[in-house]
Amino acid sequence: MTSDESRPAPDWVGDVGLGVQAWVGDSPPTSEASPPARGRDRRGGDRQDGARREGRKARTGGRGRTRTWEEREAARLAREEAAAAEVEADPEAVARKILLDTLTGQARSRRELADKLAKRGVPDELAAQLLDRFTEVGLIDDAAYARQWVESRHRSRGLAPRALAQELRRKGIDDDDARSALEQIDEGDQHAAARALVDKKLRSMRGLDHQVATRRLAGMLARKGYAAGLAFSVVREALGELEDESHPDF
Repeated sequence: MTSDESRPAPDWVGDVGLGVQAWVGDSPPTSEASPPARGRDRRGGDRQDGARREGRKARTGGRGRTRTWEEREAARLAREEAAAAEVEADPEAVARKILLDTLTGQARSRRELADKLAKRGVPDELAAQLLDRFTEVGLIDDAAYARQWVESRHRSRGLAPRALAQELRRKGIDDDDARSALEQIDEGDQHAAARALVDKKLRSMRGLDHQVATRRLAGMLARKGYAAGLAFSVVREALGELEDESHPDF
C-alpha cells in the first residue's frame, strides 16, 4: 500500500477554486482542461476575454456598431410616432409636463414655450389655455425674463442694447418689456463693457498696424451691437493710452 507521502499531488493543489470543488465532492477538471491561472498565461486570458466580449456583442446585435442613416431615421420616426400617440391619449397631461420640464432650472419666454408645444403636436387652443394659466401663476413672466436675459448677456458677452433688442425680438418679447429691460444699461455701462472687450482683444493683436487694429476693433464692437461713434471713441481711447505708454507695438 502506497503511503500518502508517495502519492502524486492532486490536480487542484495551489488552486483554491479546484480545491473547493474537490472538498465538496465534485470531480475537478484535469490539468489539460483547466483554464490558465491568472498571472501564468496572461495572453491566454486576454484571448478568452476577447472571445467573451465578441460573444456578448453578437448576442446584443452589435451594440457598439455605428447605426446607418436609415436606422437613425427609422428610430427618429418611431420616437415621433410614440410622442404623437402620447399627446393624442392625454394632450393636457403631456402639454403640462412639457412646460414644467422646459421651465425647470431656466426661465423661458412665452413664445419659446408655445413653439415647444407646437413642435410636440399640442393643439393650439389647449396650448394657449395652459400658457395663460402658467402666466397667471407667475411661471411665465416675459418682463422678468427679459430683464434677466439682458443683464446676463450684457455681463457675460458684452452685448450692447442694439444686439440685445434683436435677441429679445427673436424670443417673442414685446417692445414694452424689451424697452424696460434695456433701460438697465446706461451709457456708462456700455462704455465700460466696450472698453473691456477692446482691452481683451488687444492682447492678441500685438504687432498690427494702427489702422488695421482700429478697423478690427471697431468691427468687433459693431458686431456686438455698439454704435459707430461709441465704438471708435473707445478704440481711440485704448490705442491712445498704449501710445502714451510708448508701447513698442503701436
